[in-house]
Amino acid sequence: QVQLVESGGGLVQAGGSLRLACAHSGRNVAGNAMGWIRQAPGKEREFVAAITWTVGYTLYSDSVKGRFTISGDMAKRTVYLQMNSLKLEDTAVYYCAERDGMGNLNDPSAYAYWGQGTQVTVSS
Repeated sequence: QVQLVESGGGLVQAGGSLRLACAHSGRNVAGNAMGWIRQAPGKEREFVAAITWTVGYTLYSDSVKGRFTISGDMAKRTVYLQMNSLKLEDTAVYYCAERDGMGNLNDPSAYAYWGQGTQVTVSS
């Protein structure tokens, strides 16, 4: 059983910052990857960023590269997403997810376990 719980969402003005956290509980995370995927109203799920636990490899979507940073603390079994220079188009529900297997990190369908999501709203 895997449980993922996100926190840190909220309302922020454009240009501001937020830090999301995802606490992982359940089976050992070693060998898996964690990702952040977002979904805006009326849009499909969109990959944001991912990190592999074993070597700390990170991957970002072009839309957030240079503004967002994903990091992980295996001892705390927590993954973070630092979001800077937020834009209106970053408004979405952000989900933390764990990849099950070796699917592409930037493919939301590769992630088998999902948190409940946390709302991020960027205002002008």
